[in-house]
Amino acid sequence: MKPEEILRIVDAIHRDKNIEKEIVFQAIESALVTALTRQYGEQSRITIAINRTDGKLTGTRDDVDIDTQELSGRIGAQTAKQVIIQKIREAERDSVHDEYEEQIGQMVSGVVTRCEGAAATVTLGTTETILPRSEQIPGESYHPNERIRATIFEVRKVGSRVKIILSRIRPQLVQRLFEQEIPEIADGVIEIRAISREPGYRSKVAVISSDARVDCVGACVGVRGNRIKNIVEELGGERIDIVRWSDDLQVLVPNALQPAEVDEVILCQMLGRGIVLVREDQLSLAIGRRGQNVRLASKLCGWDIEIMTREELDQQIERAVSGYSSIEGLDESLAEKLVGEGFLSYDDLSVIEPDDLMEIGGMTAETVDAIVAEAEKRASVAEVAAADERRKQREQDRITKATADADAADALAAENVLSETVVADEVAVEDSVGAPPGDA
Repeated sequence: MKPEEILRIVDAIHRDKNIEKEIVFQAIESALVTALTRQYGEQSRITIAINRTDGKLTGTRDDVDIDTQELSGRIGAQTAKQVIIQKIREAERDSVHDEYEEQIGQMVSGVVTRCEGAAATVTLGTTETILPRSEQIPGESYHPNERIRATIFEVRKVGSRVKIILSRIRPQLVQRLFEQEIPEIADGVIEIRAISREPGYRSKVAVISSDARVDCVGACVGVRGNRIKNIVEELGGERIDIVRWSDDLQVLVPNALQPAEVDEVILCQMLGRGIVLVREDQLSLAIGRRGQNVRLASKLCGWDIEIMTREELDQQIERAVSGYSSIEGLDESLAEKLVGEGFLSYDDLSVIEPDDLMEIGGMTAETVDAIVAEAEKRASVAEVAAADERRKQREQDRITKATADADAADALAAENVLSETVVADEVAVEDSVGAPPGDA
């Protein structure tokens, strides 16, 4: 390899493979060292350097200069070829890895090239990525040549390749779509403070405006809902609730539980729990289908939220005070203090920090340990009883369903018999009317 050839090779690889020139120079130097080591043996101390400006080769073997003709001849051109290719591939892999690793969490747009089993292969420019089933929105299917948007979820090296995994189920996708569709978010006037998501079903996005003249919720919805509509369509019809953020949990929790109407929020600081009181007619709306609304609201606020009516809370308080008072070492006044802090079950009491209980009741460590141990024992008994009750309820539900199915089958059979009888009667009447007079 002549000096000008080296510079030309380095420049071509730099432009075609997007690899830094220094990395290519180092790869060639390493390849030549490997080639000469094979020539002279492992005991030889060989160094090679390439002038970054003119491409001139210099080297030493056991501190003795090597003839540059030897470096530029058959050894450099032939023996080092495979080593150079390997080094370039590694450098190319590292370059791709570093490029996409910086984009983790960012949204990209690609084209589906093929679907193998449950996974889809998506091409981003010249790079192939994978969208596995576990990172796809439930119910979605993809077809070759279809363009999709997703976020980069994971980038890792696998041998000589880079494996890039995309995702459409992470909250980052919702955030990037909001940034793309809503200019006020891209400009920083509106800020997304929190997102909770159950992909394919529902998301809650908490936003706040730094400009009092800009309505953060209205801006996200858009005129006639056109902005949010585009996002919903991209997510396959996923419902999106836009929540007005507040640092005050007394305001944020009711906002997060919309469209349900909240009567009162009781914050239990020691447990990180919020007890939300609603009217009976708002109970199912606040909880949501299969608990979805309250679950998403809890993730959005970062607090455990429990929904109940005033009557249910009063009953729990009464049971808790009565149950706590029956534990040795806990009198009624201490039981009322614990309930006031939000401890409404044996399970709550079993996880209380001993120092907190000592501070509340002014008790010794031995007494606190005994109380917690008793609470754990009663919590286990209550859990077994609850599991047994759920089992009985499921069994009853199965019996009720089987009975209802049997009644429905009997009703259908009776209806079919009745229909056949009516048809037979109608045929008989028609035959009688249509018969000759003598045959009547």
